[in-house]
Amino acid sequence: MTQHRLGIIMHGVTGRMGMNQHLIRSIIGIREQGGVVLTNGDRIMPDPILVGRNADKIAGLAETHGIQRHTSDLEAALSNPEDTLFFDAATTQLRADLLKRAIDAGKNLYCEKPIAENLNDALEVARHAHASGVKHGVVHDKLYLPGLIKLKMLRDSGFFGRILSVRGEFGYWVFEGDWQAAQRPSWNYRKADGGSIIIDMLCHWRYVLDNLIAPVKAVSCHGAVHIPERWDEQGNPYQADADDAAYATFELEGGVVAQLNSSWCVRVRRDDLVTFQVDGTLGSAVAGLHKCRTQSRVNTPRPVWNPDVPQTIDFYDNWSEVPDNQPFDNGFKVQWEAFIRHLYDDGPWRYNLLEGAKGVQLAELGLRSWAERRWLDVPELTL
Repeated sequence: MTQHRLGIIMHGVTGRMGMNQHLIRSIIGIREQGGVVLTNGDRIMPDPILVGRNADKIAGLAETHGIQRHTSDLEAALSNPEDTLFFDAATTQLRADLLKRAIDAGKNLYCEKPIAENLNDALEVARHAHASGVKHGVVHDKLYLPGLIKLKMLRDSGFFGRILSVRGEFGYWVFEGDWQAAQRPSWNYRKADGGSIIIDMLCHWRYVLDNLIAPVKAVSCHGAVHIPERWDEQGNPYQADADDAAYATFELEGGVVAQLNSSWCVRVRRDDLVTFQVDGTLGSAVAGLHKCRTQSRVNTPRPVWNPDVPQTIDFYDNWSEVPDNQPFDNGFKVQWEAFIRHLYDDGPWRYNLLEGAKGVQLAELGLRSWAERRWLDVPELTL
C-alpha cells in the first residue's frame, strides 16, 4: 500500500458552509481517518492550503484546525504545480472567473453551486474545462443524505410502481435580525449581492429530481419577497429585495408532476426541515434528511369525506420506517471521497460542471417564469 499526497487549494472556506462542511467535516475528517482508500489499496492523503482575502482570518482558521499551509495570494497558490485540485466555496459572483483561472493553471476542479451567475457563463466554464482535459465536479450534497439515499433505494427496487407525483417542502423561519439575530447571512436577501432563494434552491431541486425521480422537462415558478425589511450582522436595517420564497411546479419525464416549495418565511410543522413525498401506484414514501417512511398499497387507509364528524384516522399511522441497514457518513465527506477516487481511479463521474450548468439553467428559467407568469420548457444542454 502506497500513500499519495493530494494538494488541494481550498478557496472560500471561511464561510459557514466552506468551513463546517468542506474543511472540518470533509477534508479534516478524511485526514483523521487516514485518507481515502483506492481500489488498489493505495491511500490518498489530502494536503490543503487555505486561501482567502483576509490573511489574519485565514491564518487563524488554519491554526485552529492544525492546517500548516495558508495564504492570501491566490495567484501564488494556483502557480504551485504540487497542488493539483482547486476547490471553491466562496461567492457565486466570483466563481466563474475563479474556475477559469484554475483551469488555465491546469488544475482539476471541485466546487460548490451555483457554478456561475448565469447559464452562458456556466456553459462557458464547463466547455473550457472539457476542452482543457481537467477533471471537474460539482457538489450535489443532498443526494448523499440518508433520507434521500433510502428514497433512491425504494425507486430502484420498484416499490412505487409508476411514480405519479412529488411534493416537497423546504425551509424554516429566518429571523429578521431586529430583536433576534438571523440564522443566515444578510447577502442572501439582497439582489446586488447574489441573493435569491430561487437561484439557491432550484439548483438543488434540479439534481434531486433528475437523479431520484426523472429528468425535469418544464417549470412554472412564482417567487416572493415576503419580508422586505431585515437587519444585517451589525444591526443595521436594509431593504431585502431578493426573493425569500419560491413556489415551483415541475413537469418531469413520464408525466410525473413535482411541486416544491422553498421558503425562509415558513414555520415548520413537518417531520424535518426538508421533506419529499413521492406517490406511486403501488406505494408512497416521505423522506427527510435522515428518516424515510413508507406506506404501501395494501396498508393505505380508506378515508371517507365527512366534515360533520371529527376525523377518526390518524394519518401518521400505517407508515413504516425504512431501517438504517447501512452506516451513513457525512454527505459532503462521502462525495469528497468519491470525487478523490475519481481523480485517481479514473472511474465515471456524473456530477460535473455540465450538471452544475443544468442547475443554473433551471434557476434562470424559474426567475424568467416568475417574471413572465408562464410555464417554460427546459431545453437539453450539451457541451
